[in-house]
Amino acid sequence: MTKYILGLLLTTTLSYASLVNAIAIIINDTPITLYDIDLKMVNENLTKQQAIEKLMDETLYNQELKKHNITVDIFDIDNHIKRLAKQNNMDTLDFKSLVRQQQNYELFTLQIRKQLLHQKLISKIAKGKLKIANDEDMKIYYENNKNIFKIADTIDLIAYVSKSKKLLNQLKTNPMLQNEDIIVQKMRLKQSELTPQVKYILNSTNKKEFSVVFAQNKNYNMFFITNKSDVKSLSYKNVKEQIFNSIMKIREQNYLKEYFETLKITANIQILK
Repeated sequence: MTKYILGLLLTTTLSYASLVNAIAIIINDTPITLYDIDLKMVNENLTKQQAIEKLMDETLYNQELKKHNITVDIFDIDNHIKRLAKQNNMDTLDFKSLVRQQQNYELFTLQIRKQLLHQKLISKIAKGKLKIANDEDMKIYYENNKNIFKIADTIDLIAYVSKSKKLLNQLKTNPMLQNEDIIVQKMRLKQSELTPQVKYILNSTNKKEFSVVFAQNKNYNMFFITNKSDVKSLSYKNVKEQIFNSIMKIREQNYLKEYFETLKITANIQILK
């Protein structure tokens, strides 16, 4: 009887596993299983239909990367990080250190990898097919989006300095915390007085918010922004490159959307489950 029950349980388990791993959709010979769909639903809080559509889009996207032999290596990622550091007037090592203090560095590089794959794919399939933004396009964009290109010249803040990173993180969650190992000082700073690292942190922190905790001068530091004033518009010349990238990104996204909609129509898609 025991052997019979064990056999029955084993058969049931195997049947369930087969059901879970059953192929639901085949896209150009690439299978998507029921498990893939369930996992996508849970991980990204999607409905079944949304999960299926996203998996189909991702499958077609990965097939295009493979078709055009597009890859990204560590040198591509490192060169991109060097460009980001240069854009922020920072040394590469200082920039990497700052990123590590703000977020998970591996996730940061993973995001860069995805971004570079995307850029390489666009370069391959959209080459010669996108209208390049000219000076007139960029000036129109600048005039219509001036609110984006503004920066506060004066920043009022409270600076916190400590030997303990843990204490500053505790202060973030409990602003009433008082500890003799935390030095507190009110400050008013001008953009022209800031180092590239501090400028990057302050300009990416909103009013009435704490900044990230960062290391400087053998201490841990953190700011609380109390006010930003003397807001000035950045000149067209200073944001021209940023505007060009924004316009081209919009055009690339529109092109890719049409491209993959066409791929979806022409792909060999078999719905099995």
